[in-house]
Amino acid sequence: MVALENDNTAILVVDDEESLRLTFQMFLAREGYGPVEVASTYDEALALIDKQDFDLVVSDIVMEGASGIDLLRTIKEKGVECPVVMVTGYPNINTAAEAVRLGAFDYLAKPVKKEDLLRTARMALQQYALRNANNALAHEKERYQKYLEAVFRSVPELIFTVDPQRRIIEFNDNVAKWVADFGIDDISGKTLDEVGACFELFSRDVDAVLADQEEVPEHRIEFTHDSGQASIFRVSAVPLVSDEGVFLGVVLVAWDVSRFEALEKKGLRERLHRLVGASRAMQTVYTLIENVGKVDTTVLISGESGTGKELVAEALHAESPRRDMPLIKVDCTAIPENLLESELFGHKKGSFTGADRDRPGRILQADGGTLFLDEIGDISPLMQLRLLRFLQERTFYPVGQDSAISVDVRVVAATNADLRQKVQSGQFREDLYYRLKVVDINLPPLRDREADLVMLVQLFMVRFSSRMGKEIGGISDQALQVLQSHDWPGNIRELEHVMERACVLCDGSTITVEHLPGELRHQERTAAPVRHGDVLLEEENEEVRIVNTLKRTFGNKAQAARLLGIDRSTLYRKLKLYDIDADDVVHS
Repeated sequence: MVALENDNTAILVVDDEESLRLTFQMFLAREGYGPVEVASTYDEALALIDKQDFDLVVSDIVMEGASGIDLLRTIKEKGVECPVVMVTGYPNINTAAEAVRLGAFDYLAKPVKKEDLLRTARMALQQYALRNANNALAHEKERYQKYLEAVFRSVPELIFTVDPQRRIIEFNDNVAKWVADFGIDDISGKTLDEVGACFELFSRDVDAVLADQEEVPEHRIEFTHDSGQASIFRVSAVPLVSDEGVFLGVVLVAWDVSRFEALEKKGLRERLHRLVGASRAMQTVYTLIENVGKVDTTVLISGESGTGKELVAEALHAESPRRDMPLIKVDCTAIPENLLESELFGHKKGSFTGADRDRPGRILQADGGTLFLDEIGDISPLMQLRLLRFLQERTFYPVGQDSAISVDVRVVAATNADLRQKVQSGQFREDLYYRLKVVDINLPPLRDREADLVMLVQLFMVRFSSRMGKEIGGISDQALQVLQSHDWPGNIRELEHVMERACVLCDGSTITVEHLPGELRHQERTAAPVRHGDVLLEEENEEVRIVNTLKRTFGNKAQAARLLGIDRSTLYRKLKLYDIDADDVVHS
């Protein structure tokens, strides 16, 4: 059974004439709305309103006892926000004015035609749904803003913004601690000159951006504290521009390299739960998982196929207060469209052919825990609507059941599709997109994690050799070089399959080139490694990789450096070496 689009739209019809109640109920039910409840009196209507939520109330004004106007007044006093349509056989200006004053959506005069009733109901429900969606999006935007502000305050770097008049507008907690060491309590709204010595080392970068409205490349500044302790700060400054392209000022980021390098000497993390990798890109992913995992909000994991989105979902669940409750996984592409609704929401016995028993859906199984929806970008418009309603209300109706079920579930979704592009092309609901993307975790492809490849090769070699009962102790330099020169379109999943095949074919203690797939073996490097100054060129196609990365980041050099796993200063040197202009790359 496939639900109509109007399904799960609760309507209450209030009229003391039984024939009209049943007629209105029939008209609305046949249109696909439901459940449609009826009441004959003011008291019956209030009892139903107290018992459940309605999306629309249609009430006669003239009834025995309390009138429809009394019901409308009470509904508004209770804070019920659903639209109310008033119906009467004795229309007059006073009652109409009173109904409008109390917030009635519309006013229908008897005899009410079917077309008028359905048109008014449709308009009222559309307006109500739009208002709910806007309120929900505003609420989620506020939560997301609070989350970003929390991250902004807690990161270890000094971050502050300056307007075109050099006034300090925003700053994080570390900036506040920094200025406190200089005996300054509050810097909000003060100019850099008014703040004095503690911002003197950053003034030149701010002024450069204010003058040219261009990014100042990352560089290092020596600084000696009054205590005599010397530090080195890595500093970068970028223009702050609005969505409309208006220049708003400068964002400056600085961090104490001395402390950062001391932490690096202790070693970067190589894994988090089942995720493996020590690259800077993965350090960012680890930090996001730890911070977001503790916040009970919806998360969208994006990235190419094979990058480990399911492992991120597992890590988020393990980092959350729900870790002792179920983690239920649903691969939305592995379940036929006509069964996905029943799989997610469950069904009642007899609700469709083959439904020989009640079945709880995956959502109910995840109650108290986490629901992971993989490949969410491929679900149908109908399922998008049902999922949106569930995310908004945290209630759902199993197929064939009229009463709603409430659950406490955290939703984590994943996709390898560009959902923003799907929204623009009309293939994915914009309201659902923003509902899912409260927090976004983007996984880098394996080709942008070169520093992690050797570690993953070792991991898979140990795993599969142990599973196969073989004593494979290593891999030859030539075989490793072949693996490092491959672009890995299938990412970590592809590498895992390649290493499993190599372990199957290896009959000695070392994996060699001959154990690798033919398409990899025939790839040859076009040049040997060459050192140019202090920059090691790993291979001739490095220039192509840098250009492609800049295209993917639309010329954002800081993001490109992170994806390439190198310092931004290194990227600038390589751009100069290859004579690459980031602006030309973006517009080529």
